[in-house]
This record gives sequence, structure tokens and C-alpha cells, in this order.
Amino acid sequence: QVQLVESGGGLVQAGGSLRLSCVARGRTISGYTMGWFRQAPGKEREIVGAIRWAGGLTSYADSVKGRFTISRDNAKNTVYLQMNSLKPEDTALYYCASDARAYRSIVVTSVSQYNDWGQGTQVTVSS
Repeated sequence: QVQLVESGGGLVQAGGSLRLSCVARGRTISGYTMGWFRQAPGKEREIVGAIRWAGGLTSYADSVKGRFTISRDNAKNTVYLQMNSLKPEDTALYYCASDARAYRSIVVTSVSQYNDWGQGTQVTVSS
């Protein structure tokens, strides 16, 4: 089992940027698709985007396409989420998660397909 620790959240004005980091401890993430999810109060947890274990293949929610970018540094066992042009509706608790299966050929985006989760980092965007 891997321990995931997110950081980088905070309060930012609309139009601003934040970069979230997720450091993995306990095992390597190099063979696993990694996802970023978010959950706003009263809403279900939803996918933000995910990056496959190799090749840089990514998938994003329509609501963040063109504004958010996921990257990973397997040597540092770290995944990043660069968030630009932030909007108030991006306000949520952001989680990173590890795919339950290693070396999957596709980028999975369902909550149920991830089995290791961080504690989350709060992102608040003011208007």
C-alpha cells in the first residue's frame, strides 16, 4: 500500500494559478496510473484528470481541459497538477489517487478504479 501526501493548495483569486503536488511513500508509483480528483461540499467526488504510468497519456474532465495539466516525475515518486485560469467553481478538496491495477493500458477515470488515496489539499478560488 502506498501513502499519498498532497500539498500546494490554498486561497487564490479567480484567474490565478496553483500547482499541487502529490508525493508517494511506501512504494513506487512508476507502474501505476495516477489520478487527481476533487470534491466540493455537498457534491460527489469527481475526476479532474489522470496520467498513465508511461508514455504521458492523459485524460481530463471537460471542465478543466485547456486550464489544468497533469505531469509526473517517477524518479521523485511525485505527481503534479498545474491549475491555471482558476474559477470559483474549481473550489474543492483535491485528492490524488493511485490506480488499483498496475500497467493498465488505458487511463482510468472512475473513483472505484483507484484504491489508494491521499488526505486531500483544499483549493479555494475567490471571485
